[in-house]
Amino acid sequence: MLDYVDIRQNSDEWLELRGGLLTSSKLGVVMANYGKSFGEPAKKYAVNIAIEQITGKSIKSNYSNEHMQRGHEQEPIARMLYEDEMFCSVKDGGFFKSDTIGCSPDGLVGDNGVIEIKSVIASTQFATVKRQYLDPAYKWQCDGNLKFTGRDWLDFVSYCEDFPEGGQLFIHRIKKEDRQEQFDMIDNRINQFLILIQESKEIILENRYYIE
Repeated sequence: MLDYVDIRQNSDEWLELRGGLLTSSKLGVVMANYGKSFGEPAKKYAVNIAIEQITGKSIKSNYSNEHMQRGHEQEPIARMLYEDEMFCSVKDGGFFKSDTIGCSPDGLVGDNGVIEIKSVIASTQFATVKRQYLDPAYKWQCDGNLKFTGRDWLDFVSYCEDFPEGGQLFIHRIKKEDRQEQFDMIDNRINQFLILIQESKEIILENRYYIE
């Protein structure tokens, strides 16, 4: 379990807190090709983290797309529907961190639960409903959030505003007690990834030109 910081997500302070950390939102990149060498996306991610650790500054990106924008706009709606459906209240997720890892769950439920909300298009929602399981694209992010927050369970919440009223929400719960194998895989892969970050730092620092 990581240390909890009560902070507003997407704020400048939140962005700075993430700097130099492996975050669960990018865990899928790290876990890809598990058991084999890291792919190019993971290598590029390691370089970014290495630079952030050296400079002490977050690499800011202006990248956005319609899916990300939809998520920011619709997340409050999905959270409200979830609260109504589950008869609970959801606290802001804030930020959980250690010296090397961070995660920002979309919400905390009581003392034991955490939620991850995705606002999706109709075809994606249909595939999730048909599958009756969380979207595989977010599997490692969900496992990471569950592991790093130390909570007992995580509800994956998929929301589609285009679906018929009363059926816009899909909820799938994963439990800590069922995810130990995945947690062990995460630990193993992160240890390897931290070595990759260190190797990237050494290359960057060796190439630094300076005058004393």
